[in-house]
This record gives sequence, C-alpha cells and structure tokens, in this order.
Amino acid sequence: MHNVDSSNVAAVGYEEDSQTLQVEFNNGGTYQYFDVPQAIFDGLLGASSVGQYLNQHVKGTYRYSRV
Repeated sequence: MHNVDSSNVAAVGYEEDSQTLQVEFNNGGTYQYFDVPQAIFDGLLGASSVGQYLNQHVKGTYRYSRV
C-alpha cells in the first residue's frame, strides 16, 4: 500500500496479477476495484488530486467490493 496525500483517501495499493486496486479511505472504508489496468493505478499515484482521479477514472467504471 502507498500512503497518499488526499483529503479523502489514506492509501492505495495494486495487485498486478489480479488487476485489483485497493483503496483505503480516511473515513475507515476500504474498497477493492477489479480488472483495473496498471496504467490507471500509475495515473492514480501520479495524480495531483487522488480523489478527483478516482472519481473520474475508477468509480462507476470498474466492479468493486467493500472489504
């Protein structure tokens, strides 16, 4: 997991083999997003706003489950 500087997101992680993105929110919720390409995770790590990138490129696009 990588800690990120965000008002909503505490940390993000990625499992390359399963293409699973894990997001830990500051409110304590943790979600896994499935079939996420590596490029999306790389973009998330490099984004100036992690929350905005997550909203624009991940949420509503990939299947997810609360952990």
